[in-house]
Amino acid sequence: MKVEEQGLILDASARAERERIAFFTSLCPLRSGMVLAGFQVGPAKHAPTSTVRLCRSEDGGRTWAEIPWRFETLLDDVPGSLAMAEMVEAAPGRLLLFTTWFDRSEPERPLFDPVTEGILHSRQLLAVSTDDGETWSDWRQLDTRDLKGCAGTGPAICWPDGTLAYAFESFKEFDDPRPGRHAAWLLVSRDGGETFAPPLRVAQHPEHRLYYWDQRLCPVGTEGEFLALFWTHDLIEKQDRNVHLLRGSLPRSATHPTNTSPRATILELPQETSLPGQIAAPLVLPDGRVLAFIVNRGQPGTLRLWLSRDGGATWPEAESVVVHVHDERALLTQGSRDIDFKEYWEDMGKWSFGHPALRVLQEGSVLLAYYAGTPDCMSIHWARVTLDENGASPSQKKEPK
Repeated sequence: MKVEEQGLILDASARAERERIAFFTSLCPLRSGMVLAGFQVGPAKHAPTSTVRLCRSEDGGRTWAEIPWRFETLLDDVPGSLAMAEMVEAAPGRLLLFTTWFDRSEPERPLFDPVTEGILHSRQLLAVSTDDGETWSDWRQLDTRDLKGCAGTGPAICWPDGTLAYAFESFKEFDDPRPGRHAAWLLVSRDGGETFAPPLRVAQHPEHRLYYWDQRLCPVGTEGEFLALFWTHDLIEKQDRNVHLLRGSLPRSATHPTNTSPRATILELPQETSLPGQIAAPLVLPDGRVLAFIVNRGQPGTLRLWLSRDGGATWPEAESVVVHVHDERALLTQGSRDIDFKEYWEDMGKWSFGHPALRVLQEGSVLLAYYAGTPDCMSIHWARVTLDENGASPSQKKEPK
């Protein structure tokens, strides 16, 4: 693999101070050939005034222009902030955008309560665009049933048959004194986002020892199969484990809107890989090779793209490429071991690079996106990678005659 080009989707240094922190990156290639990128902006990560912005590229991700649309953050007369902008093209020309809204009626409250370890009251929202993201509908709230402490985690995905899914996780709310019980979930729609089945549980450790954070999924095949990667934290050992991987499929009966079960579950548990790092974004290529774009907060910090030729069973380091090397300047308190969970949450709000995203473009090259910068200014970056040993992208590789 080779990094051919790199650049900026959004240069935060040119923004006003209230929008100098951009992160929570997403990518969405459209059938038209355009590419959209979404991200959060604010004066700090998850600030009370944070919102989401979109940029559009018409040349395969090489140059970008901001879309002027501004999203409403007031919900039922309650002020809020928006976490991310995860988009999927549910049908030709019909885009869905998913976000998490956090209640900011008490702006002095942080996202995470260091006492109870809960997060602010939230809602999962959906908007629709039919003009390549230029304008959007009003928000529609998604039903997560009785789940609490919910937040979106990664890309919304769509299978060739039109089935789509929104990934989120549940934990506990701000003032809840009970122990947290983390789980990763999907909301699945089989009618283009008009209706959603009850939440489908993707991953939860039976003894609540491991937290499967920040699930990122990609579709495999045509019948609801997927591959998911998880940032996995061990509460007993007080450290992150290697990235965990799950191959699963959507149970059709459990993902029908008329299903009344509130606890449909994928029974398999994620399995540990040899991949070090935290948030990991997967991509299964048409030829079966698997990519994983992973943030690793070692010294130095890196964003590395890994390649597996056996469906994710092995990940040779020789097959990987470092996309970004980061000099973390934030004043962090936690290392890689003996992690204090509450302090770790505080560090998450200080990190100045991460949130990897990747997509295959129509011409076959792979477009990557991530945020990086300094504690007081974080921008959205892109990189283009070719995959074959000779530097050719899959679509450029010629068959022998």
